[in-house]
Amino acid sequence: MNIEQQAAKAKRLRELHSGPRILVLPNAWDVVSARLIEEAGYPAIATTSAGVAAVLGYPDGESISRSEMLEMVARIARVVRVPVTADMEAGYGVTPAEMAETARALVDAGAVGMNLEDTLGEDPHRQVELPLQVEKICAIKETSSKVGVPLVINARTDIYLAAIGPEETRFERTVERLRAYREAGADCLFAPGIRDGETIEKLVKALGAPLNILISPGCPSIAELEKMGVARVSAGSAVMRAALGLVRRVAREMRDPRSYSSLLAEPVTYAEVNRVLSKN
Repeated sequence: MNIEQQAAKAKRLRELHSGPRILVLPNAWDVVSARLIEEAGYPAIATTSAGVAAVLGYPDGESISRSEMLEMVARIARVVRVPVTADMEAGYGVTPAEMAETARALVDAGAVGMNLEDTLGEDPHRQVELPLQVEKICAIKETSSKVGVPLVINARTDIYLAAIGPEETRFERTVERLRAYREAGADCLFAPGIRDGETIEKLVKALGAPLNILISPGCPSIAELEKMGVARVSAGSAVMRAALGLVRRVAREMRDPRSYSSLLAEPVTYAEVNRVLSKN
């Protein structure tokens, strides 16, 4: 894939945030999950940092190195035809210069978009100071534009997810941060942890920009979120964890009562796995 093709994919991903339908992203964690999602007809692939980290033997929270994360992103981007947006956690750095390095490396890996969190990797309950986070977003936008692939930035705040600060001010602080990220160049704004439909509708109106909601128990349906004006919905590590739930269930069944009925529920066939991974 040359730089012009990659830039075209970035343009396409950015357009997908403008409707008319909500952009649905069941996050992938390796090559075969990405191919199966693509085969199901999705127009883009988003990765899950927790899923990629788990596959390589790490817990979530920037325990994995940037190079290992990017290696999986590159493997996925080489195989799928649709745009790839990568969950790059807090950017694997603390300074705007380090964000610029991450942006260049991500473009080199073949991705055209990225998630960027505003918490510190080692402490998910501490946020990066707002002016510094704005500088980081500006550095990513400027650097990626200079190399020819303006990354589609999904800027995330974890005020609700990590229950940061007083509950009565969470909405106002979320709006303040996300508006600042939008002004800095973010294409989409991400507020995981919000499940209440009324709050989601209120946030859509307050931001006036594409909003990403993380699906979770108690969250409105995808159809309802679309009616509310949500631009993008993602699953995070939920698809990967659902797959692991099947692994655990099969393992327990095979141990006791020595059954394997769960294996027969709805498996992807051996031939299909080989087909979706075939170079042809």
